[in-house]
Amino acid sequence: MSFASKIEHWYSDNSRQLPWRLTTDPYKIWLSEIILQQTRIEQGMSYYLHFVEAYPTIRHLADASEEQVLKSWQGLGYYSRARNLHATARHIAYDLGGRFPDTYEGIRALKGIGPYTAAAIASFAFRLPHPVIDGNVYRLAARRFGIATPIATSAAYKEFEALLLRLIDRERPDLFNQAMMDFGSTYCKPLNPDCAHCIFANECVAYREGRVDLLPVRPTPPAVKARYFYYIDVVLSQDGEDATLMHCRNNKDIWKGLYEFPLIESDSPLEEAEMQARVAQMLGTRVETPIVLTLTHKLTHRTIYAAFVRVKMGSLPVQMLQNETLFLRSQLKKLPVSRLIDRYLNKN
Repeated sequence: MSFASKIEHWYSDNSRQLPWRLTTDPYKIWLSEIILQQTRIEQGMSYYLHFVEAYPTIRHLADASEEQVLKSWQGLGYYSRARNLHATARHIAYDLGGRFPDTYEGIRALKGIGPYTAAAIASFAFRLPHPVIDGNVYRLAARRFGIATPIATSAAYKEFEALLLRLIDRERPDLFNQAMMDFGSTYCKPLNPDCAHCIFANECVAYREGRVDLLPVRPTPPAVKARYFYYIDVVLSQDGEDATLMHCRNNKDIWKGLYEFPLIESDSPLEEAEMQARVAQMLGTRVETPIVLTLTHKLTHRTIYAAFVRVKMGSLPVQMLQNETLFLRSQLKKLPVSRLIDRYLNKN
C-alpha cells in the first residue's frame, strides 16, 4: 500500500468533523486558515463561527470597518493577521469582482497568504495538488523518512515540498493534506508520540534508528526580548460618569490598530521614583500615582512586563489631548484592545 493510500485509509476512520472541512467555499477555508495560524482549534472554533455569522460573505467582511474586524479578532493575538484579512477581503471584493483566485499563484499573491495557506486553500477548495506543510507535516515526514535538515528554513521547505509532491494523492490532495496534519497532531506528536501503534512503525526511519526525539531538527530560537510597559489610566468625571484617555497604536510595532492607555515604555524596570517622575512629566503635574496591577504577557519573541498606574484628576492634562482621546468607561468595551489591556479592564 502506498504512503498516500495508507494515511488516507487511516484518515477515513479517524477524521475530525470540523466545519471548514464540510465546505469547498474558498472564503470560509481561507478564513479558517488565517484564524488557526498560531491558534489551537479549540480556541479558534468560536472565532471562526463568529466571523462566519458576522461576515457571511467576503463582501460583508470587506464592507466592515477595520476597527470592527479588529474587535471581532480581539483575544486571538497576532493582529496583523486580522488587518491582512480585511485588506485582502477588500481587494477581492472591490478589485477582483468578488471572485476568489482559483490558482495557487493567484492565491499566493494575496496579502497575508504564504505558501502554507495558499496550498491549503488550493487543495481544500479547488483540489489542486499542492502539499500543505505545517509543523505536524514537517514532523511526520522528517521522522518517517529520516530527514535531518533543520526545518523553518527555505532549504528545508524546498526539500520537504519535493518529497511531498512525490507522495501526494493527485486525485484527492485535500484528503491527503488533511490526513497528514491530523496524523501528525494525534500520533506523531512532538512529545510522547504513539510509535507502538503507528501505521508507519515498520517503515519509520526515526523509530528504527532511535531518533524519534531528535527529529525534526529545529533551528536555534531567537532570544526573547523583555519590554517594560507603564500604562497610565487617567480617570476623570465626565457628565457624571468615569472617563479615561486612550489612543490607537498606529506604528509598525505590535498591536497596530488597537487602543491602549497613555504609555511609558522602558528597556528595563523603572525604580519607583523614576516612574513617578516620568508620569508627572507626562501629566504636567505631580499627583498620587499608585500601581494598581502588574501583568506579564508573553508573545513569540518578547515578554511584556506591564504595570498599570491609576491617576484620578479633576481636569484634562492639556498636553496629553494632542495624542489621546477621551472615552467614557462604558465605551471601552466597544474598542479593539490587546489581550493585555482587556485583562486589566476585566479586573478593574
